Amino acid sequence: MTSTTTELEALLMQRSLTDPQLLAAAGEASDFRILPDATVIKIGGQSVIDRGRAGLYPLLNEIVEVRANHQLLIGTGAGTRARHLYSIAAELNLPAGVLSQLGASVANQNAIILGQLLAQYGIPAVEGAGLSAVPLYLADVNAVIFSGMPPYGLWMPPASENVIPPYRTDAGCFLVAEQFGCKSMIFVKDENGLYTANPKTAKDAKFIPKISVDEMKAQGLHDSILEFPMLDLLQQARHIHEVQVVNGLVPGNLTRALAGEHVGTIITAR
Repeated sequence: MTSTTTELEALLMQRSLTDPQLLAAAGEASDFRILPDATVIKIGGQSVIDRGRAGLYPLLNEIVEVRANHQLLIGTGAGTRARHLYSIAAELNLPAGVLSQLGASVANQNAIILGQLLAQYGIPAVEGAGLSAVPLYLADVNAVIFSGMPPYGLWMPPASENVIPPYRTDAGCFLVAEQFGCKSMIFVKDENGLYTANPKTAKDAKFIPKISVDEMKAQGLHDSILEFPMLDLLQQARHIHEVQVVNGLVPGNLTRALAGEHVGTIITAR
């Protein structure tokens, strides 16, 4: 490790940050896992939060119970209100960075809603610099809520064909799990997982219990249940090598997934 560190330091002082030898040496350095016992849960905006009491209350009750045995970072989606804002902003010819800010405002609102609903249990909603206090909250109440939208803002990488921000709340929650070196990443949706087609409109849609990113792309399913760029992030990740998609409207599904059971669909990096 010492020789690798010495070599990397020398290369950093002498070479460009895009130098192949420098990048190879940096790649050999191991990442420190900051929160290796925590799990990131992304609660869908349109699929769960927008359903109001019927969708949220049973799931939040389940979260309150399971946090006794699990450290939870709870990310919020944006949902229908963000889509409405995207529609208006896109019609006004505003760029992806502005749409990213608008989507973030809705995800923040949803985080505040969850924070108020769970306040009586001491579970806080944090943002920005407040993320530095996450370890303290996990040590105290085993759970914390954050907005799932990554804070790119005006620096959002533009999509190749439109102005819809490519990195949204699925990607934002995954990046938190990866950068903190968390144990697992669970996406809570309103479907049992991935299907060969949209189960809401296609009666012949077949459920897929497990699949790789490459298989999803080959079958044209890469943008069917999770944001497409998030799947690319999964293949590039160093800690999170699979994600799980579960139906949060079915009581007990989240508890079973946190316990390590195969619930819903598991998507693997390779």
